Amino acid sequence: MSYTDEQVALCALNNILGYQPKLALSLIEEFGNPIDLFDGSLASYDIPTKARCSAPAEGVSLAQGHTSPGTSPFAQLVPATLIWARKELAKVEEKGFRFIGLNDEDYPEALRECEDPPLGLYLNGSSSPTEIFGLRPMVGIVGTRDISPYGREWCRKIVEALAAAAVQPCIVSGLAFGADGIAHRTALDCGLTTVGVMATGIDSIYPWRHTDLAMDIVRTPGCGLVTDYPMGTAPVALNFLRRNRIIAGLVRGVIVVESKSKGGSLMTARYAVEYSRDVYALPGRADDLRSAGCNSLIAHNMAQLITSPEELVGQLGLGAAVRGAGGSWGKGARSLERVLEKEFGPESAPYKVGLAVRDHRGATADDLAALTGLPIAAVLEGIGLLEVHGIITTDLLRRCALSQAYA
Repeated sequence: MSYTDEQVALCALNNILGYQPKLALSLIEEFGNPIDLFDGSLASYDIPTKARCSAPAEGVSLAQGHTSPGTSPFAQLVPATLIWARKELAKVEEKGFRFIGLNDEDYPEALRECEDPPLGLYLNGSSSPTEIFGLRPMVGIVGTRDISPYGREWCRKIVEALAAAAVQPCIVSGLAFGADGIAHRTALDCGLTTVGVMATGIDSIYPWRHTDLAMDIVRTPGCGLVTDYPMGTAPVALNFLRRNRIIAGLVRGVIVVESKSKGGSLMTARYAVEYSRDVYALPGRADDLRSAGCNSLIAHNMAQLITSPEELVGQLGLGAAVRGAGGSWGKGARSLERVLEKEFGPESAPYKVGLAVRDHRGATADDLAALTGLPIAAVLEGIGLLEVHGIITTDLLRRCALSQAYA
């Protein structure tokens, strides 16, 4: 495709003022077309008063790209920068990616309405931007990388309930380990679309162990990877703040599955509150560090309490969610029953124990004997067979939980 002069200018301006979108928007508002900013006349320009209140965090240069700390970003508002941007967009096109400028028709409308939207987005996907961003409501799911079995189970339950909703949403997350990866993968397994927002250039995948997941997202219709960072950008810690801002801006609501007292999930929740998005948090034990952030959001009235998947679906305005046979949600739960029936038979001890573990996470052998009515010897044998087949796991106290593939 051929990019317009305006898109070229927005690409260049995004590279210079990516950390200061309010400042960039103020310049565009004051001087008109973005292309007019690159004639070199603004090298000594003073920051507009209304943009000064949005100064970046301490230690952050205004310029993302090639400007040294302490150098005015306006020194880059010269014709030579446009040459860089044209080469950048040529590489984007060569690799099959897309660049969407803020003023393009297919720029995500929810993000455009934020006070500090990215000036441009890089997109990697097999569908058009409209098919990815414009056909379904978007829901963000974020959480800690160090997710617990409890968090993993609820993350899957929530996505499965969203897949069973009358209005099926697109799941937006950050492609990270833990809650993000589970949300993306479960969405794909349940037939939902999903968008991964990255803290790197569109030509990189981080973490690299999620390369297969990322490629599955790219190949699936209606799904895609998105970032506002130029190609070649490395995953340094500071970059994740901008990623979290995009997640919050794209969605109608953010769900925090698990979060420690500090971390990216809480930043995403705070951005969501600033953007007047709904925030929902899964409560956890008072002494669980991985639930401290969620409990704090709830305690400070920054997030609504998640009490059940179906209630959450209703709160998001997606209509009613329908439970499957046996009260289970979605594809993952049904597939567990099929696997148990195929491997062991519906009257076997492993089948009954497996379903009891699904419904009673953390149950011990004695608990399972009481729940199933089976002799303790049959329960122990069932637990052993289920572990060998990778269907359940047990901890040091011999408490049982479904493995990640079935949780």
